[in-house]
Amino acid sequence: TDSCCDLPKELVEKCNIQVMLLEVTIDNNPPVLNRDVESKVFYDQLRAGANAKTNAVTPGFFEEHMRKSVEEGKDILYIGFSSGLSVTYNNAVMVMSELQEEFPERKFMHIDTLCASVGQGLLVYYAAELREAGASLEEVFEKIMTAKDYIHHVVTVDDLFFLKRGGRLSAVSAIAGSMLKVKPIILIDEQGHLNNVATVRGRKNALKDLYERMKGSEKFAELGYVFISHADCIEDAKYLEDMINQEYPAVKVVISDIGPVIGAHTGPGGLAMCFLGKTIKGQ
Repeated sequence: TDSCCDLPKELVEKCNIQVMLLEVTIDNNPPVLNRDVESKVFYDQLRAGANAKTNAVTPGFFEEHMRKSVEEGKDILYIGFSSGLSVTYNNAVMVMSELQEEFPERKFMHIDTLCASVGQGLLVYYAAELREAGASLEEVFEKIMTAKDYIHHVVTVDDLFFLKRGGRLSAVSAIAGSMLKVKPIILIDEQGHLNNVATVRGRKNALKDLYERMKGSEKFAELGYVFISHADCIEDAKYLEDMINQEYPAVKVVISDIGPVIGAHTGPGGLAMCFLGKTIKGQ
């Protein structure tokens, strides 16, 4: 997968997942791999007015690491960041196509999750579970292809000016919304794009809205886990976790940081809940 999956480091290591790295550029500094950016420091820099830009995983990075795997005799299933939000997936497909010609005996499979952050991470974790249970590469591929369209993302942000900076909100709306303490509710739609679907007054009401949308999905408990990612607002993530634990004690909650690449667009205070739904995501 790639680093936009925002999976906790301990899960990546436990599940033996290879993570291809996107880059972050802060102000006029040289770009750095996002694993080398500490989240707390990054969000404090954004609060202080720093400007962050992001770059896709380069074809060269994909080629180096994928080549190493196939030379070790491994097949590859790449589960990638939404092509609706980055060229990372397309770069991976290009490299895999070239490697397939060079290594025709190996299997190269790829999935455009049309997901982001821990929505993508949830699918990667699910794939690792299936592999651990003995599923073949083809079986894992089919299961993830079926599940990916039903992974719901419910998202809110705390600072509307980061949406304005990304071109998803006008300056007038950002100023007015901030004055009124309006918080947007954002979904990722079936094309993998961000879609503002509602606004609510106040942060706590936004968190409750996210929770109610999860409850309405009905199927999340079948998978057994819900993923939450946060941009330096662990207390809000814990607040959601407590609500889930009280009503659904059998459901596992996984909390992780929103990494710098996604966080550059949500700003500090961004928060996402991702889970299996009964409908196509975004509906």
